[in-house]
Amino acid sequence: MGECFKENIFNSWDSDPKKLTEPVKSIEEKWKLVPAFLKVKGLVKQHIDSFNYFINVEIKKIVKANEKVSSDADPLFYVKYLNVNVGMPDVEEAFNVSKSTTPHECRLRDLTYSAPITVDIEYTRGNQRVVRNNLLIGRMPIMLRSSNCVLAGKSQFELAKMNECPHDPGGYFVVKGQEKVILIQEQLSRNRIIVEEDRKGGVQCQVTSSTHEKKSRTNLIVKNGKYYLKHNTLQDDIPVAIIFKAMGVVSDQEIVQMIGTEENIMQRFAPSLEECHQANIFTQNQALRYLGAKTKQKRFFVPGAKKSPVDEARDLLATTVLAHVPVENFNFKIKATYTALMVRRVIQAQGDTKVIDDRDYYGNKRLELAGSLLALMFEDLFKRFNWELKMIADKNIPKIKAAQFDIVKHMRQDQITNGLVHAISSGNWTIKRFKMERYGVTQVLSRLSYISALGMMTRVNSQFEKTRKVSGPRSLQPSQWGMLCPSDTPEGEACGLVKNLALMTHITTEVEEAPIIRLAFNIGVEDVNLLGEKKSTVPKCIWFSSMCLNVMSSYVLEDENKANFDVFQGNILGVIKDYRRLVRIFRMMRRNGYINGFISIYPQHQHRCVYISSDSGRLCRPYIIVDKGQTLVKKEHIDELIQGVKNFEDFLNEGLIEYLDVNEENDSHIALNEASIDAQLTTHLEIEPFTLLGVCAGLVPYPHHNQSPRNTYQCAMGKQAMGTIAYNQRNRIDTLMYNVVYPQAPMVKSRTIELINFDKLPAGQNATVAVMSYSGYDIEDALILNKASIDRGYGRCLVYRNAKCTLKRYANQTYDRILGPLIDADTKKPTWKHDILDADGIAAPGEKAQNRQVLVNKSMPTVTLNPINPLQAQPEYRDVPVLYKGPVPSYIEKVMVSSNAEEAFLIKLLLRQTRRPEIGDKFSSRHGQKGVTGLIVEQEDMPFNDLGICPDMIMNPHGFPSRMTVGKLIELLAGKAGLLEGKFHYGTGEHLTAFSPSFQSF
Repeated sequence: MGECFKENIFNSWDSDPKKLTEPVKSIEEKWKLVPAFLKVKGLVKQHIDSFNYFINVEIKKIVKANEKVSSDADPLFYVKYLNVNVGMPDVEEAFNVSKSTTPHECRLRDLTYSAPITVDIEYTRGNQRVVRNNLLIGRMPIMLRSSNCVLAGKSQFELAKMNECPHDPGGYFVVKGQEKVILIQEQLSRNRIIVEEDRKGGVQCQVTSSTHEKKSRTNLIVKNGKYYLKHNTLQDDIPVAIIFKAMGVVSDQEIVQMIGTEENIMQRFAPSLEECHQANIFTQNQALRYLGAKTKQKRFFVPGAKKSPVDEARDLLATTVLAHVPVENFNFKIKATYTALMVRRVIQAQGDTKVIDDRDYYGNKRLELAGSLLALMFEDLFKRFNWELKMIADKNIPKIKAAQFDIVKHMRQDQITNGLVHAISSGNWTIKRFKMERYGVTQVLSRLSYISALGMMTRVNSQFEKTRKVSGPRSLQPSQWGMLCPSDTPEGEACGLVKNLALMTHITTEVEEAPIIRLAFNIGVEDVNLLGEKKSTVPKCIWFSSMCLNVMSSYVLEDENKANFDVFQGNILGVIKDYRRLVRIFRMMRRNGYINGFISIYPQHQHRCVYISSDSGRLCRPYIIVDKGQTLVKKEHIDELIQGVKNFEDFLNEGLIEYLDVNEENDSHIALNEASIDAQLTTHLEIEPFTLLGVCAGLVPYPHHNQSPRNTYQCAMGKQAMGTIAYNQRNRIDTLMYNVVYPQAPMVKSRTIELINFDKLPAGQNATVAVMSYSGYDIEDALILNKASIDRGYGRCLVYRNAKCTLKRYANQTYDRILGPLIDADTKKPTWKHDILDADGIAAPGEKAQNRQVLVNKSMPTVTLNPINPLQAQPEYRDVPVLYKGPVPSYIEKVMVSSNAEEAFLIKLLLRQTRRPEIGDKFSSRHGQKGVTGLIVEQEDMPFNDLGICPDMIMNPHGFPSRMTVGKLIELLAGKAGLLEGKFHYGTGEHLTAFSPSFQSF
């Protein structure tokens, strides 16, 4: 590959043109870029990045936006927040005594892994100004492995000292001892014009505006051939011409020039202008008066001077309708242009249905991560905290007291703490300001196996009712290629609505937009504010999205007067003539590291505009850049990566690799491998084809030889496999934990297995399988197991459960207590019920607990509320023992005595059972081939081969033909070949068909 480049065949006159069409040599070990990527991004890193952005950047913005609290009672009183900080996680041991903690300690002691939120404030006390630093206002639950977590950047040895598994992905919270994940939520893009069909088959245009202060939805609808603006603060739908006049665009000619002077557009818009005339509205004041009469009355009374209807209408237009479009000093120029663009889009969609947006297209979606959800929650709680301070100030300042009024004494820290903890532990996100009510946002991290935990971190939940049988949102979209795993989705009602991220997907976080806008203007975008009426005739513009830049551009500039619109983050930036130059320069700046790598820019040809996006929640993945048919990543680069000279960030900074989001992929030509590079067309090259699968589908060997639903079934079952959970599994006390006694790494590996360390924490065992019909006990996928194999430990597992109790202190000075075992008077030995208790009344480790035996002999006072009678020396107690329930006895593995957050004693017992496979247990291969044990046979009754090898299990051959799992047949062969050869085989889903010599000899 390098030689071709050195000859510089593109510049030499006499070079052979045939050389151009020769296939490009493939780069060996190009897949090594994948582990390098997973070190910095991907898998769980998007949760962590999002949370880091929240606690380091966004929390400061939220506090700055609400920085001043003043009181109506005293005009001189104020509280001003100067700074906010989230500290390191700690736990309060006694009053004002705190020590740093680890996640494992919080799991064991049922605490919340959280850090203090401290603020610096400046406020008035009496007549003087006071500055206080490091005031605690609440506690923030900390995500594991985030920048403020004690595990961040630690080596394996340091993690082991903290009892933490180095392969544990992090990205979840520990709240009251439970591991909680905030699932990724999928939503329609904000601040974007979306044109769609309404229920009656007409066309409507919808914009969901979202800023820190307001969230509102504005619709533009068509009724009887006229255009109306619909907003929930207005009683009726307002004719759009009246809206233009209220925004100060009074002359009809101006309105038509803003929307467009094409014949068909003028024709369709004429009835709306007539309607405005029939209503006798000619000036801005008349229009505002008309609007003022149509506003809904506010339900609650707002203190302050009452506004006139005209002022109210003007404020409504400026702040609430299309809230994300800025209006300064009531200059409605941009907002009027934006509304005109909405009208134009609707008119175009009426004439041509191709222009209608697809709601299910993944470029129109945004994914909400833990950071943005917590930011909403914290902002709401912080506003409520400030409102309470204001109420206290209003109440207390007028009172005349000996002591001066000091607001710091009234700052309660439990409100923000409890609000955040309750939201994460219950999963209910209710924010009244935005009328936002969501349930089931968080879930308990599933710890059945390492894969089930990892699979849960990459899960994407869509905001769609599962009960409706709609195929649109459920089907696999072409725009999901490489971003979402095509196989990993549950069957049943949530099919296609719950998705999983692919291996190399990253989700963007917000980027500062001011420098991007400045750059756009420097490249030659003309500011929309400065355009004359003629220029903005046809809105072909540049957008910046609110986070997205639309630069609408005309292609082949048929008419020199028609420029192109450029939009950014949902706002129109301006117009540009040569849109190709804008896109080219933008991409050049991005590849050379002058602007953030996650900003995307792409032309939308139907709208004739260029969109620039810098918002959070877009899906993107890295690609190798191809220039003139040559990949920029060469063999020497990969060698440097393997030697550790370069890392993934260097590849980005040197412009060899770049991130593309779904929208920009549409403006690229991406080759799957080097052989399919076309010198004239190709712009990018896929890093490795197997990365289009997710974590669970990547475990399947030879997935490209299976029928597709089989891979989907395997994704669901792979999460239920018993195996190892983490290196610290013996230190954990979980409610339920399954451990296989001898877990084994699979004989047939895949690249994904190594990348996610599944071979270090495996689930399952390698078995010797005979494929044959044997007896009638193997009908319908049943299996036959070898009893001798089971006796040697095949499929044996340990099941751990826990029992726990707390000892509380009560208001009337009484407390719970634990008594020693009851001694039988005759035998002088403990009774059978108390047989396993130690002298301290807690079961001893190593004892065998049977049904209805006592584990903790606890008793509690009968009276806990009213004060006890002083004449009675001893309060009455009643027994409330913790009993062991279950037909099968358990062994007590360990006992932990500690205290929890409420200063109560906490006792946890870990109980162990050993189970061996029996009839009716479910076994499964890695190809969705599941079956139950039908019979367990003595080894002497099993078939054997010429070497005397006896199988561990017999599988019915009728499971193959109808299921078409050829991948399983290849895996059986590859496994045996690897066994004879003494090496692992790779069954990664890609263009793999080259087998090893021993394999071919089969």
